[in-house]
Amino acid sequence: MVKASSKRAKTRQNETLAKTRSKKSIRKKKKIRVVEHTRSSALIFSNRELGWLNFNLRVLAEAEDPQNPLLERLNFLSISSSNLDEFFMKRVGGLKRHVAYGVSAKSSDGQTPEMQLAMIKKKIPAMFKKQKVLSEDLKKLLRHEGANIVSYSDLKDSERKFVRDFFNLNIFPILTPLSVDPGHPFPFISNLSSSLGVALLNPNNDEEKLFARVKIPRVINQWIFVEGTNKIVHLVDVIRAHLPDLFPSMKVVGSVLFRVSRNADSDREEEDAEDLLAMIEEELRQRRFAEIVRLEFGHCSDPWLKEFLMSQLELKEDDLYPMQQEFDLTDFSLLASSLNWPKHKFPTWSPVVPTALTDPAITIFDAIKKQDILLHHPFESFSASVERLIRDASLDPDVLAIKMTLYRTGDNSPFVKALIEAAELGKQVVCLVELKARFDEERNIYWAQELENAGVHVVYGVVGLKTHAKTALIVRKESDRVRCYAHLGTGNYNSSTSRFYTDLGLLTCDERITNELVEFFNYLTGKSLKQDYQHLILAPLNMFSKMKEYIQREREHAIAGRPALIMAKFNNMEENDISLALYEASQSNVPIHLIVRGFCCIKPHMKGISETLQVQSTLGRFLEHSRVFYFRNGHEDPLDGDFFIASADWMYRNLHARVESMSPIYDRTAKEKLWSILQMYWNDKKQSWTMKSDATYERKRKAGDASVGVQNELMRLAASPLNFTEDDLIKEEKE
Repeated sequence: MVKASSKRAKTRQNETLAKTRSKKSIRKKKKIRVVEHTRSSALIFSNRELGWLNFNLRVLAEAEDPQNPLLERLNFLSISSSNLDEFFMKRVGGLKRHVAYGVSAKSSDGQTPEMQLAMIKKKIPAMFKKQKVLSEDLKKLLRHEGANIVSYSDLKDSERKFVRDFFNLNIFPILTPLSVDPGHPFPFISNLSSSLGVALLNPNNDEEKLFARVKIPRVINQWIFVEGTNKIVHLVDVIRAHLPDLFPSMKVVGSVLFRVSRNADSDREEEDAEDLLAMIEEELRQRRFAEIVRLEFGHCSDPWLKEFLMSQLELKEDDLYPMQQEFDLTDFSLLASSLNWPKHKFPTWSPVVPTALTDPAITIFDAIKKQDILLHHPFESFSASVERLIRDASLDPDVLAIKMTLYRTGDNSPFVKALIEAAELGKQVVCLVELKARFDEERNIYWAQELENAGVHVVYGVVGLKTHAKTALIVRKESDRVRCYAHLGTGNYNSSTSRFYTDLGLLTCDERITNELVEFFNYLTGKSLKQDYQHLILAPLNMFSKMKEYIQREREHAIAGRPALIMAKFNNMEENDISLALYEASQSNVPIHLIVRGFCCIKPHMKGISETLQVQSTLGRFLEHSRVFYFRNGHEDPLDGDFFIASADWMYRNLHARVESMSPIYDRTAKEKLWSILQMYWNDKKQSWTMKSDATYERKRKAGDASVGVQNELMRLAASPLNFTEDDLIKEEKE
């Protein structure tokens, strides 16, 4: 166990190759045809990286869809570009590191790292082309609606004067041109920053070109709205037009927009760390200088610039990728937020207060004592349920202790504020802060230190495992006894993402769950070796074995002629042994319905292998993030089956290398609600895609389909005139 400490470990100088995980050998099964195909795993598994690229194509399809509002289409295009950034930093970066260290381990479908990099290089251009065409189409639509994106050279003289005055007043003082010569070394290029590379000549010596770099600042708006017109110019174009002002008396002979992506695939040895906090802080410093895995190029007016950059950055042709516009495509989301066009955005949604929590006469603890409360965000308010639970607990004089896990909690976190208040009021407060949450490490380090300074007991979890579980436990003194209340969820304790991620949560005081949650926190904070959990399912303790057990149980029910069904909704899938178990269940005619938003390495509809297995992917205005697992378990009434919500996907890392939680749903009303949610998603046509046996996808929606889509239907059902919304609560508080 690693506790928060003020110690600092010595700087780690040398990177070592991450330990490669050994895959369990596939056991032979009599009369199971899957065995015949394991020698050629490409026949039964699809490639993870290809699955991810296919997912991003579905995101791009949302940007193409004319049924989506115009500004939301810009957002989807921006998201597709941001997704690619993360893909290169994490996935391509990891593959390149494997190649550099000579790792030859193959993927589930039998490809080496070199083969996968070649496949990515081959597949990416089609996506780039689609982004480029789509960005031009959307610019035309914007122009038609009154927002005309133009280049600086297209402006009239009076318009140029406005932009030039704006440049001199608001942009020029921020810029820092950096030249390269014997007295000025090549500057550091930060991750995902856009820069202009400039080729210069000295009029007094025009034989040798000079290089200079101008970083595009992100501290100001990337779009400049030309006063008195409908014209918009991007910041890059304005800076490029005024390069001579940055290099007076020099001759600007060429320029190119470029952008780098650096490897974010980290390599850590936690077991050897004296202080995990210090190790993560050092890792963050090293990440700034990680190797470049991609160099994006705009239009290059001078080939010398490209050659110079490749030489200075020590890159090869395989590392180069074209930019689709003369600006970062993620800037489209900034433009969408700058345009006050409500009719071209999704209608505003205010989450409703869960019905069980609307009575102001009873406390949230009394409401939970009445019955378990299943929450579905963002259709139901996160603020009026989960935030309220922790906020009320922090102020309640009868609450003795609060224990929480924090993975990604965001800025200005109300949870951190509540925990600090609770500690200051003398309550026992324990918080596990996961320092290794990728791209949130710096924020989590800050919150860990703030909590510790306030007297909260801060721990960082189990050595070698990332704690991804989303759990909270409240211990309260009541008239007859001490009672525990719990929240177990599928998403983060993050107030911002709760408004546009779909997630589920359970509020309960059921002792079958809360008693084991006490043991779980002892496992996280102490040295508990408890293994025999009867109700909670936890990774890496028993989740993998339980999932295989439940899948096998459905197979046995099907063979015996009893009702069998497996339904699951989650984000990604690539755990081979779970996949093989599902194939076996399918061969015994178990209906298997998987709703997998992202990549999925299992293949449906394969003759003799997965004929009863179906996979679909749902995308929409909200990011599908909830994880639900259902097993019918031989019952005639589907509500008598086993329901679970979880923090984990069916991925190797979730089941074997992370601390994850899965909670059973026992309450009949909660089961009815969850069953209804699953059926709505499975029957959706407007927002969903079906996976084919070749791992490609096709829309379920057909021409003329008038359905509104599952997310819109869930909003419609939630928005009953009898329900309070978050906006209603805010009005009441003001009054």
